[in-house]
Amino acid sequence: MTILQQLGAAAVLPEIVLAILAMVLLMEGVFVKAHTPGTIRWGAIASLVAVGLLVLWKSGSGAVTAFDGALVVDSFARFMKVLALIGAAVTLAMSGRYLARNKMDSEEYPVLVMLATVGMMLMISANDLISLYVGLELQSLALYVVAAINRDSAKSSEAGLKYFVLGALSSGMLLYGASLIYGFTGHTGFTEIAAELTKSGPNLGVIFGIVFIMAGLSFKVSAVPFHMWTPDVYEGAPTPVTAFFASAPKVAAIALFARTMVGPFAHITDQWQQVAVFVSVASMALGAFAAIGQTNIKRLMAYSSIGNMGFALVGLAAGTPEGVQGLIVYMLIYMATTLGTFACILAMKRKGIYVEQISDLAGLSRRDKGLAFIFAMLMFSLAGVPPLAGFFGKLFVFMAAVKAGLYVFAVLGVIASVVGAYYYLRIVKIIYFDEPAEAFDGAAPEIAVVAYASCVFVLGFIIFAHPLITLAAGAAKSLF
Repeated sequence: MTILQQLGAAAVLPEIVLAILAMVLLMEGVFVKAHTPGTIRWGAIASLVAVGLLVLWKSGSGAVTAFDGALVVDSFARFMKVLALIGAAVTLAMSGRYLARNKMDSEEYPVLVMLATVGMMLMISANDLISLYVGLELQSLALYVVAAINRDSAKSSEAGLKYFVLGALSSGMLLYGASLIYGFTGHTGFTEIAAELTKSGPNLGVIFGIVFIMAGLSFKVSAVPFHMWTPDVYEGAPTPVTAFFASAPKVAAIALFARTMVGPFAHITDQWQQVAVFVSVASMALGAFAAIGQTNIKRLMAYSSIGNMGFALVGLAAGTPEGVQGLIVYMLIYMATTLGTFACILAMKRKGIYVEQISDLAGLSRRDKGLAFIFAMLMFSLAGVPPLAGFFGKLFVFMAAVKAGLYVFAVLGVIASVVGAYYYLRIVKIIYFDEPAEAFDGAAPEIAVVAYASCVFVLGFIIFAHPLITLAAGAAKSLF
């Protein structure tokens, strides 16, 4: 038996394969002179798709652990990894023309996205405080660089620097919390920590540790009060990078949040539930009110993501299998809708120049009925209008909160949802009722495919929801 077999490395074969493929593409970019950035990018997309198929191929084998229990692969991990891989592949597919037109198309970008995805997959499978931190940092270091990938733009450099400095602060808080947990329980493994807390119960040191860990994880999902980096980074980073930030890393971070809370701390839910409720309510409220005055569509999407993470955390705060199921369904719908919305934003181009102001959408329905319809449907879905997909996402998390007895919490969430609907519907009003501005250039084929696919998803979710909800229920049960 080899040492890799002893460590159970086969369980994390997809991560190993993706890391090796990223190195191969990096070497090709460095040493093969005949390549083009497009070759590396499409190679990265093919690699992400192949690894996604590998994750699906290995599904159905139950929960397995690797590296002495530091990583676990169960139904929850497989579901969320597939979502993260899809998010990364779709954003890479949407990036090509934007990066080429703005002279940013380099071989480093797809390789960094692949390495960030390896970090996300490790985060999703983390079953130990050390593997949690390693996965988080692998993802974060790659994201800091891609945020500043446009080195000729002061805004992009500022976004990367701001993200790096605040990210380092949040990592410090998370690491301090992990140290407290280790100091007061004597373990770093989630299973051992859970067993110790079941035996001895919580103490003040452990509770402080949980609060610091939640602070670090809240930064990664852009939850209040650790959201301050989000609007500036979303606006400053190139639009395809912003689309990436808003999709796959959010899925990985919320999956890590869920596994960390309902894994080692399942028996002391009442100790962290109040913090989760506060973070969720504050995020929903800020996301609803702060977006109203925005004029830049990317800044508006930043506040939208803050609010949406607040809604997703409603499911986590419930602390039940139904809550985690609602969280999974919510993230699935959020990612599909967000990717479609950013595809529409990437279609906002005049005479080869990309525009970002909400006023640029004025009268779009009279110039491009297809794009206007897709944009409107995605905004209605984000607002939670039935029977679109976004309505069901919110319905599932609110039902879980009510079932857990958190009635006031659910009511506050509904109020925040109603307030937030204002700025989504305002965009629809601008598209359909304002005087038309200059027409956009035609959307690139890959952008149109993503936008139409997203629109079909939000419109048809009610038809094919059952198998997805069943899969989400199975994934949620694997955490309890």
